[in-house]
Amino acid sequence: MKFIQKPSAVIIILGASAAVAIAAYVTGSIWVYGIGFPLDDAWIHQTYARSLGENGLWEFLPDQPSAGSTAPAWTFLLSIGYWLKINFYLWAFTLGWLFLWGTGVAAAIGFKILEPEKAKFVVFAGLMVIFEWHLTWAAGSGMETLLAGLLALVILVGSIFLVRQQAAGVDHLGWKWFAIGSLIGLSVWVRPDGITLLAVAGLTVIIEGDQLASRLKNAALLLLGVILLAAPYLIFNLVLAGEIWPNTFFAKQMEYAILRESPLWRRYISVIQQPLTGVGIILLPGFVWFGYKKLREKSWSEIFAFLWILGYILIYAMRLPVTYQHGRYVMPVIPAFCLLGLAGLSELLEILDFKNLGRIIRPVWLISALVVLFSFWVLGLRGYAMDVAVIESEMVATANWVADNTGEMSLVAAHDIGALGYFSDRNLVDLAGLVSPEVIPFIRDETMLAEYLDQQAADYLVTFPGWYPQLTTRGDLIHQTQQEFSLSMGGENMAVYRWKSP
Repeated sequence: MKFIQKPSAVIIILGASAAVAIAAYVTGSIWVYGIGFPLDDAWIHQTYARSLGENGLWEFLPDQPSAGSTAPAWTFLLSIGYWLKINFYLWAFTLGWLFLWGTGVAAAIGFKILEPEKAKFVVFAGLMVIFEWHLTWAAGSGMETLLAGLLALVILVGSIFLVRQQAAGVDHLGWKWFAIGSLIGLSVWVRPDGITLLAVAGLTVIIEGDQLASRLKNAALLLLGVILLAAPYLIFNLVLAGEIWPNTFFAKQMEYAILRESPLWRRYISVIQQPLTGVGIILLPGFVWFGYKKLREKSWSEIFAFLWILGYILIYAMRLPVTYQHGRYVMPVIPAFCLLGLAGLSELLEILDFKNLGRIIRPVWLISALVVLFSFWVLGLRGYAMDVAVIESEMVATANWVADNTGEMSLVAAHDIGALGYFSDRNLVDLAGLVSPEVIPFIRDETMLAEYLDQQAADYLVTFPGWYPQLTTRGDLIHQTQQEFSLSMGGENMAVYRWKSP
């Protein structure tokens, strides 16, 4: 027991566990169908990364710089693999392993900061995060999701740690707040919604502490750190797209605007269910207790971390209440939620120690948590493998067919452009607006989309038939995949139509 409480041992155990977790998911996908990514969007990052790593150009389509990558920092990290000529799968999964490992270590450190008297749970805190199935899935997704969650966890834990240092009489913390601000600025390069973390750190700096001059200095340094890294991101998008936010910021909201017609409370429940599916439901009482206890204690840094989780979910419930792909948009809150939930639960179990209740409840809870954690991790492995199979058998297979059966100068219109951009080497019209932002104002208006395709002289339309029931009537079906994976999950087979202009 003492061995696994040593920092070096904890780091080694968590690194090995993260390797096992992601290796199992990738192996499962190979067993079911083949190696790949569970999202078509991962291929968008790969396409930008290949262009940057091999040619030094920020392009999805040749000679067309665009702001279709929501996460430039993640794309840059992927591009290093192309620059070094490392297999892109190996590099993407290595990054996933490193960030899953880092998230586990950050959770272990965070738990030690929050609960210094419960060192025996430190390893469990890290393992719980690593084997939380959403996060293992994210590690193998080829996406920036896990990195966003890691940065959020580090920023929240870092803010709490600095407040505790301040309470212990440590001086000259201003430059450490500058570092927190820099991490917030960096997080914006990973996901634009990382800017919400400024509210947590900013309010913490302003409220915590005694001397006004010290608080103002710390706040100024925090803000300086944010500006130095976030401002270039806004300029980057402005130069590429004429807007300070990436195209996806607007396109996704327009595409799923119909989902905002349901009551906000219903949207919130549907979105918050995603991180609770798994061990999260076991941790929920602890999370609620953590918020209640810290509110009574007026521990503002912990309160703001608690409220950030709820507020982050609220933002997506308000603007982008999608729950498909396992709720990947709100996955960045899961590491922080698990940490606060575990900390709160460990305190709640102590309260139940009277009359020997703790002797019964503690082992029951621990066994339940382990069973749920492992069971959902196994289910997540199957889900990951099926997700990869769908993308590979539909998007990637169709992209390869387009590459082999259409002319090199063909113009292809499609909603899912990731694999097409990477494999087909064709000119594309992006019906989702990521690299064709001009379609965003009428992104779900099939009549106007048809007129636009006529104006662009499109040659082919590639889509799932149900996505565009009117558009597909304007084309001749010339190819459709016949794989069972999408059908078994209630979906369709992707189709290629020859577009017929009037």
